[in-house]
Amino acid sequence: MVAVPRTEPVEAAVRPDPEEDLLAFVAPRLRPALLALRAGGDAVWRELRLRAGRPLGVVTAVGDRWLDLAGRVVEPCRAERVTGDDIARTVQLVTRASVYAWADELAQGFCTLPGGHRAGLCGRAVCRGGRVVTLREFGSINLRVARQVPGVAAGLARRLGAMGGPRGLLLYGPPGGGKTTVLRDLCRQLSEGWAAAGLAPVRVAIVDERSEVAACRDGVPQFDLGPRTDVLDGVPKAVGLRMCVRALGPEVVACDEVGGRGDAAAIADAARCGVVVVATAHADGLDALRARPALRAVLASGGLPLVCGPLRAGLAPPPPQPLDAAAGGSRVQGAVRWVRG
Repeated sequence: MVAVPRTEPVEAAVRPDPEEDLLAFVAPRLRPALLALRAGGDAVWRELRLRAGRPLGVVTAVGDRWLDLAGRVVEPCRAERVTGDDIARTVQLVTRASVYAWADELAQGFCTLPGGHRAGLCGRAVCRGGRVVTLREFGSINLRVARQVPGVAAGLARRLGAMGGPRGLLLYGPPGGGKTTVLRDLCRQLSEGWAAAGLAPVRVAIVDERSEVAACRDGVPQFDLGPRTDVLDGVPKAVGLRMCVRALGPEVVACDEVGGRGDAAAIADAARCGVVVVATAHADGLDALRARPALRAVLASGGLPLVCGPLRAGLAPPPPQPLDAAAGGSRVQGAVRWVRG
């Protein structure tokens, strides 16, 4: 059977209530406040911040909000205080009551939860030989809601189609700017293909070092990444890029947060093999990119001739620009709101 590229963008399957999914990992005493907040129709929250002895807080698109146990938004001094027991119970739920089984994840400071959600944990580090081996004595937790935003990369995909197909691209922006969300949707768009935009379907491989793009759980991606996408999970990017090129026969390789040791050489090697690399990096502008030696090497590798940024949460990606043209200091920003699925 011959696959026929789609002519219009198709929405990916998305969990209808990602916040409700995440509440299963929150200490039972605090759940009613968050359920009441949802029922009241308040702003959708992106993160739940639990800090022992401090106010119960959520992060929304308009900033931090503090809650009492009835789910009302109040001043910090009137908000419900998170207790040490709340933290302990949440850690038990996140780790399935087995902190030791999650030692490798805790050494990186986070656990990936079903549905692609992320629990960032803060506590006392246990170090051996100068390396963090796990965390204990937890004092705060950041539960981050994972959402797929179907179509957020549609404009970017159209522009790549107008250029003749995928090209090496670096998406950049500040933390929380939506880089991973855009990268995820672009992988889906490229994998599915989009005939009306001039994009034939391609084989995509994702090197997901921190399990943030695909959010694999037991080897299975928690997000829709398209029918032609393979995920190499938990592998350092410099190693994973070469593994993908050798073993998976990709036409496009994607990875998140480049800039580590060996990343530039691996990107250049992939490009020389005829593989398109799409990556992200933390930076608020090209000057900030070039201020980091590792990222200067990435830009100089020749494997990422296009740049797109700075990305901002809630805004569509700006048009991609050739790296040489963007070097003049132009900072085009998207002005179209995301349409949430």
